[in-house]
Amino acid sequence: MEMIRSEKLRESAQGQECTLQIAGVCNSNPETTVLAHLPDESHGMALKADDISAAFSCSDCHDCIDGRHTVKLMPEDKEFYMRRAQTRTMRMWVEMGLVVITGAA
Repeated sequence: MEMIRSEKLRESAQGQECTLQIAGVCNSNPETTVLAHLPDESHGMALKADDISAAFSCSDCHDCIDGRHTVKLMPEDKEFYMRRAQTRTMRMWVEMGLVVITGAA
């Protein structure tokens, strides 16, 4: 299966609010926000996940999710923050018109 890559989705993170918002970690600085790829079945050794398996993340939350921060999350907490952020990011992409839902009632 071909990887899903979108420059528009990656660039859409610039200047956005962090959607991870990890308690005690988030710096709330939209100037540091990037599209952080979240682990899923589409990634592997040295490969990032698809661009749709991602979230808007400030530099500190990104470091925390990737294990580069002094705060270490329990696996269930990490999963909670990642999935909540992914949903928040998807909703923002729909509002931005970058993701279109067809056939919606």
